[in-house]
Amino acid sequence: MFNDAKKLVLFFACALLMMQTGKAALAQPTAPAENPYTQRYWLLRSASTLTGVDWTYLAAVDQYERTLNQANPNTRPKHEGLIAIHYTAEDWAGALNPNKEDDSPYTIAVFGGVGKDGNGDGKADRNDDMDRLMTMALHLASFGPSEDDIREGLWTHYQSDRSVRRIEQFRNIIHHFQSLDLFEHAFPLPIHANYSYRSTWGAGRSYGGKRIHEGTDIFAGYGVPVKSTCYGVIEVMGWNRFGGWRIGIRDLNNVYHYFAHLSGFNKEWQEGSIVKPGDVIGWVGSSGYGKPGTQGKFPPHLHYGMYRDSGSIDWSFDPYPYLRKWEREERAKRR
Repeated sequence: MFNDAKKLVLFFACALLMMQTGKAALAQPTAPAENPYTQRYWLLRSASTLTGVDWTYLAAVDQYERTLNQANPNTRPKHEGLIAIHYTAEDWAGALNPNKEDDSPYTIAVFGGVGKDGNGDGKADRNDDMDRLMTMALHLASFGPSEDDIREGLWTHYQSDRSVRRIEQFRNIIHHFQSLDLFEHAFPLPIHANYSYRSTWGAGRSYGGKRIHEGTDIFAGYGVPVKSTCYGVIEVMGWNRFGGWRIGIRDLNNVYHYFAHLSGFNKEWQEGSIVKPGDVIGWVGSSGYGKPGTQGKFPPHLHYGMYRDSGSIDWSFDPYPYLRKWEREERAKRR
């Protein structure tokens, strides 16, 4: 009851503010039209101003939803607008609402739907960027302003600790750089180093039981620097009996970048650290296939893997085409 009352107060407060300021308050996000990151930023900042929810949390939710849309195209249709937050027709209009395409804020509220009029046009349009964004922002604001409050709001919406963790990781990345344009990549070894690699994803492996090779091996000498391939957060750092000394980095596309068989870590970083493309995270080695400290059971190389999070599981995909692309891009920059 208390949360419902807070939601009602917030809704009417935001409606009053939008009536006072008019649509001019929301006109700024449309310029410059050629830069979607700028447009999205101003939409997020507008929703933040109206609700008090930090824009980086809203950005993290929107980006997490974008990754779910990408990973689950059969169940989550792609939105053409700037905001990727998705609501089913039933959730938006209300489970008992006979009109699943209802855009009236009043009847939606009567039937217990979540849809809100976010842009002040009198409609709660599930296809409108600001309406979807403000619906989420008002939901989070109803729980309070603190990080614990936001976390509770996220869990209530997603009913998943995994989802809450991902959104908090995304928020930390966006907050650290104060930017949305964080999708540049780097090749994991210095371009001038002596290295070689080929496509080895899916090949058979026998250590620890029959399995497939979930990555690409880049052979190089001991001590060659290993670089972060992305903007991201260090999710895992330590020993794994298969990968030896390894680091796992989560990026804003909800892809887990796995660096294994290192000879050591850059002590500048730890679990939870935020990194950018090109940051040195460790050095090529031959660790793994045994208890902590095991070395030399194979030639020195970097095992590099990529895993996409679908919202419930991580699944491996071939990193080789991406490595080739990032290598070409870095060579082009050097010319």
